[in-house]
Amino acid sequence: MTSKKIVFAFFFFNLIFITSSYSQQYSAIDSIVLKYPDFGSTEKLAERIKTDFTTEHDKARAIYSWIALNIEYDLKTFLDPPAPKVFSKSDSDWAKQIQLQNAKTVQKAFRSRKAVCEGFSRLYEHLAILTGLKCQVISGDAKVESTDIGRRNFVVNHAWNSVLVDGKWILVDATWGQGSYDYRRKVLVKKFTPIYFDMDPKYFNAKHYAENAMYKGNTGNKAEFLNGPLIYDEFIEENCEVLMPFSGIVNANDGDKITFKIKNLSKIDDLYYLGKKEEKIPVENSKVENGVMEFQLTYQKKLGRFIEFYRFGKSFATFKIIPK
Repeated sequence: MTSKKIVFAFFFFNLIFITSSYSQQYSAIDSIVLKYPDFGSTEKLAERIKTDFTTEHDKARAIYSWIALNIEYDLKTFLDPPAPKVFSKSDSDWAKQIQLQNAKTVQKAFRSRKAVCEGFSRLYEHLAILTGLKCQVISGDAKVESTDIGRRNFVVNHAWNSVLVDGKWILVDATWGQGSYDYRRKVLVKKFTPIYFDMDPKYFNAKHYAENAMYKGNTGNKAEFLNGPLIYDEFIEENCEVLMPFSGIVNANDGDKITFKIKNLSKIDDLYYLGKKEEKIPVENSKVENGVMEFQLTYQKKLGRFIEFYRFGKSFATFKIIPK
């Protein structure tokens, strides 16, 4: 074997080892949970989790994995939601009514194996408490569609969790851990997605904005959240960061060149956007310096208001274009 081949082989197997070690950060936990039998109650499930896992981190992860692997998103309820139940704070048993309603939501999600985000987050909180963890349900706004970029109204359309692990509150979205809804094809995509457990807040907060001020942390203001680009799992998994433009809303006219700078992208990445006939249009004038990829595109008005970038065929980031 030549020295060049030896170096290549060493690099290749070293890369496999590093990648494998990283991918197995939670695989041991997930694989154990994946083999769990059906449990007749949440209490029995919680007892099993406490038996198999002792640290707060592992228990929190096991709960996330079980929910993401076993609970299916209730598309029917999502598309045709029932009228929300309203409880008046003037009622003497207001708190008890809320508690009973939350308990019903938990049991319905556990028994039917279907839920929308409220069911996912309430079930996570319930199991966390049963295993001795402190946990909160957080409701707020979530960015999931290109039309969410730059919208003026703040809406409460999602729920997720914060759980105390080793003295630190971490962010968890078990709903998105089980997969996603493809708004373009209008179908559910069932896919276990590990990244929504203990996600870096800078990414989590780019897609979530808490309704209650006590949960906001360093999330900036509503305008910053709503006007930011829409980032996807591929962007987060690659630990990327948009350095230019400074907003998800870009002012450009037909024929203008728009410059982008994104950290942790490589020139070998297959980065492109789609034309009028869904054809791939590669980015222009790409160059990489100090781990930052700079590139351009020539905006064409016929492409519409949104430019969605793809990386190796997967959605990467979307920006909104408005006339100067």
